Amino acid sequence: MPQSEHERLVDLAARLEREDPGFARAMRAGRPARPREYRRTGPWWGLALGMVLLGTGIALAQGLLIAAGLVLVGMAAQLVDPDPARRGRQGPGRR
Repeated sequence: MPQSEHERLVDLAARLEREDPGFARAMRAGRPARPREYRRTGPWWGLALGMVLLGTGIALAQGLLIAAGLVLVGMAAQLVDPDPARRGRQGPGRR
């Protein structure tokens, strides 16, 4: 027997509260915030820190700093640009 619409909405609200409580509170207050999936401040800070490490390594001619900067920039760039399949986009050449 199918659930009523009210039960489905209550279930959806409870699941949303568990997954992202900040977003659920903002929706109740009438001031929606971006969901967690679209908050990307951490990767941008990682990208900036990686660029600083890379620049410092080049200025001081330190291979370890250069390598650490390159690794951190690569990791942060991967996090800044999310997986295209998750966002509904398809890669080049796919239709």
